[in-house]
Amino acid sequence: MPVKVNSQLPAVKLLEADNIFVMDETRAAQQDIRTLKILVVNLMPRKMVTETQLLALLSNTPLQINVDFLHMRTHQSKNITQNHLDTFYKSFDDIKTEYYDGMIVTGAPVENLAFEAVDYWDELHQILDWSRTHVYSTLHICWGAQAGLYARYGIPKHPLAQKLWGVYHQTVENPKHVLFRGFDDDFVAPHSRSTETLASDLPHDFEILSYGERSGLSLVVKKNLREIYSFGHLEYDRMTLDFEYQRDKAELGEEVVPDAYYPNDDPTQKPRMTWSSAASLFFSNWLNYAVYQETLYDLHELAKYDYFNL
Repeated sequence: MPVKVNSQLPAVKLLEADNIFVMDETRAAQQDIRTLKILVVNLMPRKMVTETQLLALLSNTPLQINVDFLHMRTHQSKNITQNHLDTFYKSFDDIKTEYYDGMIVTGAPVENLAFEAVDYWDELHQILDWSRTHVYSTLHICWGAQAGLYARYGIPKHPLAQKLWGVYHQTVENPKHVLFRGFDDDFVAPHSRSTETLASDLPHDFEILSYGERSGLSLVVKKNLREIYSFGHLEYDRMTLDFEYQRDKAELGEEVVPDAYYPNDDPTQKPRMTWSSAASLFFSNWLNYAVYQETLYDLHELAKYDYFNL
């Protein structure tokens, strides 16, 4: 998929080195097609890493996509320069009159806080409300999934006895669902969280698509595919959990090794990448079946009807 972004974004050179096609603005302007518009609400602290991970996964179909990155104006980011945010990111004020085919809300390392205690909660809540009439399909990831369910339905998150951290087995509950088209019966996905959402709390018009014996809910969707909630991190690259392990070891003195991640649970060895094909297929299925084949040609029509509840 030709992903159209600012050609100066550092992630572009990394993706091109891996033979992932990223289209610059000049070439995109010469193509007479309706480009899909995707908004990424990037709440992760290492924003450049997350940019690269998501762009790699959004680049796996023949569709052309224009990607905008959004940051929280009410939060001071510590791991990225203000120049990077000013150059490559937009604020809600910049895009609130725009319409998007799809939106991704990432995770964030704030799950041990009450939702209302997160400094950008009101702003994020406003964005989620806005998406009802300005976005066709939204994919929520990890804390972003918990935040979406709480903001929209008041569904709480529940603390786990210990952090769920590693690569976990997931079972496809509905292999005929379009989001799991091409999947095997089982797959693995990274998880990194200290809280969970319970199946018993979900609204009646939701469907559980995958579940893990140890990880619990994996992927749930509203049946009209306007809302998709992934409680794992399929977007993580090979070294993300290793970074978290090394960080916690240095900052907290914790040496809890992520489950089923390093060969023989030995953190001196290179982590095994076991979820790449599932991640690529899932993001392609979301773009194809939940966005491209269902979205309105004229996105302004979203404002006229409550498509969110259709």
